[in-house]
Amino acid sequence: MFRALYRRCRLTVYSGRYTQFLPVFFHARHHRCHLRRFSALSRPRMLLRQSTTFQPVRTFILARLAARLLRLRYLVVGSAVGGGYTAKQKYNEWKDIFPDMSEYSAMVPDFVWELDKHIDLGKLSRMLPDKEDLEKLVPNAESMVQYLQDLRDSLLSGVRHEGLSEVKGVADLLLLGVATPPSSMSATDAQFGSSPINAEEKRYRKSLIGELILIQQQIQQHEEEARRSDGLSNHFTHPRPKVSDREKVDQLQEEILRVQMKYQRILEQLEKENKDLKKQILQKDDKGIHHRHIKKSLIEMYSEVLDMLSDYDKNYNTHDQLPRVVVVGDQSSGKTSVLEMIAQARIFPRGSGEMMTRSPVKVTLSEGPYHVAKFKDSRREFDLGKEQDLAALRKEIEIRMKKSVKEGHTVSSETISLNVKGPGLQRMVLVDLPGIISTVTFGMAPDTKDAIFSMSKLYMQNPNAIILCIQDGSVDAERSIVTDLVSTMDPKGKRTIFVLTKVDLAEKNLANPSRIKQILDGNLFPMKALGYFAVVTGRGNAEEQIESIKDYEEDFFQNSKLCRSGTLKAHQVTTKNLSLAVSDRFWKMVRESVEQQADSFKAMRFNLETEWKNNYPRLRELDRNELYEKAKNEILDEVISLSNVTPRHWEEILQRKLWDRVATHVIENIYLPAAQSGNAGTFNTTVDIRLRQWADKQLPRRAVEVAWEVLQEEFSRFMTEQQGKEADTIFDKLKEAVKDESIKRHQWNLEANDSLRVIQHNALEDRSISEKQQWDTAIQFMEEALQARLQETESVIKNMVGPNWQERWLYWKSRTKEQVVCCEMKNELEKLLLLSEDHPAFLAPDEVTTVRKNLEARSIEADGVTIKDTWHQLYRQHFLKKALVQSNFCKKGFYYYQKNIVDTELDCSNVVLFWRIQRMLTITANTLRQQLINTEARRLEKNVKEVLEDFGESEITKEHLLTGRRVQLAEDLKRVREIQDKLEAFIEELRNEK
Repeated sequence: MFRALYRRCRLTVYSGRYTQFLPVFFHARHHRCHLRRFSALSRPRMLLRQSTTFQPVRTFILARLAARLLRLRYLVVGSAVGGGYTAKQKYNEWKDIFPDMSEYSAMVPDFVWELDKHIDLGKLSRMLPDKEDLEKLVPNAESMVQYLQDLRDSLLSGVRHEGLSEVKGVADLLLLGVATPPSSMSATDAQFGSSPINAEEKRYRKSLIGELILIQQQIQQHEEEARRSDGLSNHFTHPRPKVSDREKVDQLQEEILRVQMKYQRILEQLEKENKDLKKQILQKDDKGIHHRHIKKSLIEMYSEVLDMLSDYDKNYNTHDQLPRVVVVGDQSSGKTSVLEMIAQARIFPRGSGEMMTRSPVKVTLSEGPYHVAKFKDSRREFDLGKEQDLAALRKEIEIRMKKSVKEGHTVSSETISLNVKGPGLQRMVLVDLPGIISTVTFGMAPDTKDAIFSMSKLYMQNPNAIILCIQDGSVDAERSIVTDLVSTMDPKGKRTIFVLTKVDLAEKNLANPSRIKQILDGNLFPMKALGYFAVVTGRGNAEEQIESIKDYEEDFFQNSKLCRSGTLKAHQVTTKNLSLAVSDRFWKMVRESVEQQADSFKAMRFNLETEWKNNYPRLRELDRNELYEKAKNEILDEVISLSNVTPRHWEEILQRKLWDRVATHVIENIYLPAAQSGNAGTFNTTVDIRLRQWADKQLPRRAVEVAWEVLQEEFSRFMTEQQGKEADTIFDKLKEAVKDESIKRHQWNLEANDSLRVIQHNALEDRSISEKQQWDTAIQFMEEALQARLQETESVIKNMVGPNWQERWLYWKSRTKEQVVCCEMKNELEKLLLLSEDHPAFLAPDEVTTVRKNLEARSIEADGVTIKDTWHQLYRQHFLKKALVQSNFCKKGFYYYQKNIVDTELDCSNVVLFWRIQRMLTITANTLRQQLINTEARRLEKNVKEVLEDFGESEITKEHLLTGRRVQLAEDLKRVREIQDKLEAFIEELRNEK
C-alpha cells in the first residue's frame, strides 16, 4: 500500500497533469493536517522544552507542508524495508506449503536434470532489456531529493513555488497513508504550535482512507482477473485439461448446428411473415378506396394491347395482326446498335462475336420528360442518364434472357417487354430478334439455327408487321443470309425497310463506292423495300456514349465522299431520319389495321358467349382464379366438418382399428404361448412379461399409426364425399391434390407417445374386474377374437386339403396331388389328437416317424416339414375349440374370481387377460380421440390452409389442377373481353388525336 502511495506521490510531483486522476485526494476547503511519525528519528525530545506558542494555522501552513514533504525519503526507505520483509514472510509461507520432493527425486527422468544443457541461457539473457534501458525508466533519486529541498527553501522564505499545487496533493496523499493514534504528535507539529485534531477532522480522514482502501481493492481484483486470464496466477491453479482434436471437431460441429438452427428459425419466421403479408395484400379490399386515374399515352395503350395479345396467343397465328417493327438481321450485323440509337441509350448487353440476344425483346418507345426505362412486370424505373442504372438494366435483361431459355436450348420464344420513355423519342413498338446464324457452333443446341429461323418467320408472317432488315455494310453482300429470308416473307417489299450499317467501314474497305449506291438503290440484293437507309452506329467501342456516336455519325456523313458526290441522298442517312420514317410508317399501318383487328375480336367474343350459353346455361362464368377461390372455400368447409364427428364415433373407429392391428400379436405372441403352459401361475408370469415388453416398445407406436390412419380416412371421406346428385366434379382433381399434399405435410406430434405409454402401462397392470358386466364383456370379447382366429385357421386347413366330397360331387371340384397328400396327413394327425386331447403343441420325433411310415404304407410320400406344418394348423384348430369351450364354462366363474377361490378344474386367467387388453384398448382410444380433436385436427386444418395458399400462388399448379373445356372457355371469354375493351379505348383515343 505504501509503495502505491509513493508511486502516486511521485507522479504528482513530477507531472502536474497526473493530478487530475486523483480527485479523491483533493478538496476545496482548507484542512489542517498532521503528519505521523515514520521512524525513531522523529520522536519528541523529552528533556527539551517544548514551545507553547500558539499562532494562527494559516501563517505556518506552507512550512508544515514542506516539513511533511521532506519525510518522503523515510517513507521510501520504510516502504522498501517493510516490503522486503513482507515478501520474505510470504516466500517462507509458500515454501512451507510445498511438500518435500526429495523423496521423489528418483522418479524424475534424467533428462529433467539435464535441461540446462539444452537451454541456451545466453540467448535468453540477450532477449531481456539492458541495464541502461531499465535505468531510464527509474527516476533519479538525487534529482528528486534536490527538487524537494529547493521546494522547502522556497516555502520557508515565503516565495510561491510552481510545484505548490503538487505539494498539496502529495500532503493529502501522505495523510491517507498514515494510521497512527491521534495522541502522538510530531516534533514539527509541536514546533509550529499546531492544535490537537478535532472530531470532524478524524471523520474526514477516515472517509478518505475508506475510499482509498476501496480503490485499492478494486485495483487488486482487476489485476487478479488479468493474471488469471493470462494463466499467470499462483501455482495452486489447476491446469486446464487438454482438449483432443476429436473433441474440438465435435464442439465445432455442435456450434455449427446451433448457428444453423438459429438462422433456420429466423428464416422460417421471415417466410411465415412474408406469407402473412402476401395473404393480407391479396385479401385486402380496395373497392372503397379511390384510386387516382392516370391517363396513359397512345403508344402505352397500344403496347398493353400487344402484351395482352401475346399472353393470349403465344403462336401469333390468326389472332394478332397488329403492326409492330420487327428488327431482323445476321448475327453481329448491328441490329442491337440500331435499336439503341433509336432508343438513344445503350440498354442491351453486348458481346464481341457472341450471341447476346437469346429471346425477343419488345421495346415500346414513347416521348416523356425523363429518359427512363421500365419492365412490364416491374415497378422499378431505370434512369438512362446514369451509367449505374444502365449497367443494372443491361444485367437485368441478360438475366431475364437466360432465365427464359429452357434447359437444353440456346434461344427462347418468350418475349421480354420493356418500355422506354424520353424526350425526342419517336413513338413505336420494336421487337429485337436473335441474329440469324449460318453455323451452329460448339456449346449451342443442335436446333438453334432452325429455332431462330422459325422465330423470325413467325414474327414476319404477320401481314401488318414492319420488317426492319439490318445489313452489315462492311461485309460482302453475297454473305448475307437475312435478305433471302426477308424476300421470301415480303416479296413485293410493301412493309420492308432496309438499313445498311457500318457505312464508315464500308467506305474504307470497298474499292468501288458505287456498290453502296447500288445497295441503297435496291439494285444489288434480290429484295424490294419501301425505303433504304445508311447509318453509322459507332466505332466498335462498347463504352462509347450515344451522344458521341451521334456526333460521329453527323460528322461522317457531312464529310463523306459519298454524300459530297451525291451517291448518298440526305434523306437516306442518319439514324434520326430512319426513326422518323419507321415511326410514320408504323402509325400509318396502325390506323389501317386496328379497327379490323377490333372487329375480329368482337366476332370471337360473340362465338365464345354463344358456346357458353348453349353448353352451360345455368352456370355462372367463373375463370380459373374464381373457381379456385370457390373450391378453396368448399375444402375448408369440409375440413371444418371433422369437428362435427361425435366422440363416440371416433372411439369406435379407433378401438376397432387398433384391435385389428394388434390382434395377431396378442393372440400369437402373448395368449397362445402362455396358454400352452397349462399352469395358472406360469400363464400369468408369461403374460405379464410379454405385455410389459410389448407396451414398452411396439404398442404406443402402433397406436399412433392407427390414429393417424383413422384421421386420414375420415379426412378423405369428407373430401371425396359427394354432396347431392348435382355435385360439381370440376374440383375433384384439386381436392385430391390438396388431400394428398396435406397428409404428406402433416406429421403426428410424437411428444404424446410418452404419456400414452404410461397410460397403457397402467391399464395393462390392472387385473381387477369389479362387476359381472365387465366379466361378461371380457368373455364376449375373448370369444369373438378366438372365433375369428378359428375361422382363419379352418380356412387355411381347407385350402390345404382341398374341397370335401360334397363340393366335389355337387360343384364338380377336384383335389390336387398336394391336397391329397395333405388330406391323408390330416387324417393321420387327427388320430393323435383323439388319443390325447392334452397333447403338447409340438410333435415328438417318434410321432413324426410313425406318421410318415403310415403314409408310406399307403404309397404316399411325405417329408417331416410338411407333416409339422399340417400339425401346426390342426393343433391350432384343436386348441382354439378347446379355449372356446373353456370360455363358455367361465361365464359362471365370476363368483370364484371375486371370492378368490382357486379351482383347479376352472381356470379363467385368460378372461382376465382379455379384460386387460380390452380395457387398454378403450383407454387408448379415448386418449387418442382427445388428441385427435384437440390437437391433430387443428394442425391438419392449418396444413390444408397452407397448401391452399401455396397452390393459389402458383399459376402453373392451378392450370394443372383446374382443367376442362368449361374452365378454358371462361378464361378465353375473360381475356377476349379485356382485349376488346382495350382495343376500343385505343381506337377512341386514336380518333381523338389530332
